[in-house]
Amino acid sequence: MTASMAKVLLVGTLDTKRDEYLWLRARLRELGCAVTVLDVGSYSDGAGIADYPPVEVARAAGADLDALRSANDRGAALVAMAEGAAKLARQRYDAAEVDAVLAVGGSGGSSIAGRVFQALPIGLPKLLVSTMASGDVRPYVGSVDVTLMYSVVDISGINSISEQILGNAVAATAGMAKRFASARGDTSTDRPVIAASMFGLTTPAVDEARSYLTELGYEVLVFHATGTGGRALEALAASGLLAGVLDLTTTELADELVGGVLSAGPTRLEAAGARGIPQVVSLGALDMVNFGPRESVPEVFAGRQFLVHNPTVTLMRSTAEELAELGRIIAGKLVAARGPVEVFLPLRGLSGIDCAGGPFADPAADQACFEALRAGLAGSAVTVHARESAINDPGFGRAAAQALHAQITRASSVD
Repeated sequence: MTASMAKVLLVGTLDTKRDEYLWLRARLRELGCAVTVLDVGSYSDGAGIADYPPVEVARAAGADLDALRSANDRGAALVAMAEGAAKLARQRYDAAEVDAVLAVGGSGGSSIAGRVFQALPIGLPKLLVSTMASGDVRPYVGSVDVTLMYSVVDISGINSISEQILGNAVAATAGMAKRFASARGDTSTDRPVIAASMFGLTTPAVDEARSYLTELGYEVLVFHATGTGGRALEALAASGLLAGVLDLTTTELADELVGGVLSAGPTRLEAAGARGIPQVVSLGALDMVNFGPRESVPEVFAGRQFLVHNPTVTLMRSTAEELAELGRIIAGKLVAARGPVEVFLPLRGLSGIDCAGGPFADPAADQACFEALRAGLAGSAVTVHARESAINDPGFGRAAAQALHAQITRASSVD
């Protein structure tokens, strides 16, 4: 093993997949990779193959392997092994000992692999060969860049079909690992990265901001605020790869509160603050809650104001009460931020349809949000800019971008 070798971490349940992992390790070594094996099989001893046997994996999660076995609770054992594996994988990554991760398995092994992947940063190659890859893969992918390969046959021995599929997985992992290893630490062409949130109905504001920031030399990554996009933005912020966040479109919080289909979860709008990353926030598209086709809207919302955006998307106007609660929620999140925060209030409309003459225009409802937000931020270090414009009016996006650039500049001078 040499320092120049690409380093691959194999994560698997060796109590049921020992032969397969021996084969995977051998093929990866043939392709010039250094291989570390992390055994997450709660009934395996790891002998002869595992660099991290199950007892160490369980210990990393604060659990005792013998106790897990005695309890005979497969679900609890999976959770413990997943947590331990995630911690060990992250430790190896932080020590520059992982250039790619490969896992193969059924539902149990895939769930553990998914937890490991979530602990690792975007950009690190992560490949999962799974019997579950043709179904709902959200538990395994989450909001990180996982590559999935359907196993076609069950992962039970090496046969004419599995050899082809696992061979492709090995070749892909080795190639990605070598690329990642060669690029590690090369920041010669890096530009400061900013994440921005956008919706179709806030596009003009975000495009204006993105254009301005790009001219200043930033790389702007735009995330579509559809639940998955918000989770991806949060994951990237938590990874520490961002110079700033331009969160103009916080509509996912409305779906989380009211029960729409585009929620990004209860922790949306928290990662940047927890990392102390400069952020500028607005209330883009909080005037709406998102559902699928009109007939899919729950009966509990009968009598509300709707707009059929297209055959698969139905928008429901948020009420003054809901917007007031959203103002309180956002204020609470921003007050807790460890870094600089500025808020831009578009006093004449929150989206492309919440503006003068628009179908969702409701200044009184929007005002409830503004008032609650201001009250929640009173006495805090958060700066509030109230602008007499709708969010998509010319100048709004640029002003928000200018504020973020000033924040980043000040933070850089302190560093």
